[in-house]
Amino acid sequence: MGFLDFARDVGRQIFDSDDEAADNIRQHLEVKMSGIENLDVAFDDGVATISGVCAYPADRDMVALIVGNIKGVETVNIDGLTAREPKPEAEKAPEPTYHVVEPGDTLGHISKRYLGKSSAYMKIFEANRALLDDPNKIYPGQKLLIPQVEE
Repeated sequence: MGFLDFARDVGRQIFDSDDEAADNIRQHLEVKMSGIENLDVAFDDGVATISGVCAYPADRDMVALIVGNIKGVETVNIDGLTAREPKPEAEKAPEPTYHVVEPGDTLGHISKRYLGKSSAYMKIFEANRALLDDPNKIYPGQKLLIPQVEE
């Protein structure tokens, strides 16, 4: 999943100019995600390039979501972000499922669509805990990770 695209004009605003973007994104990641070693962030014209070493493959996906949901970021490149503990071949998870929030969406509606019941909305909230502070506060254009349904 090296590159992931996002809506550039939505999200949390943490920088006012491209000159301060890389440092602010790095600081934001350090607050939201612990344990990323050798974290480096570059930013150029809406493209954030992240490198370093995180603990697990799922952490890479969350880094992409955290950075992509920052206002001004259109594309996230995580090709340079590796995981210390890759999953064994037999346990590889399927490609992540994402949902781009549309006007009128709630986590309950999204949960009903992907997980089969609206009451499972907290599973989506927990999967996106690094992005969301409140399950009632999502916004159009935001990209969320949909957790895998356990059968």
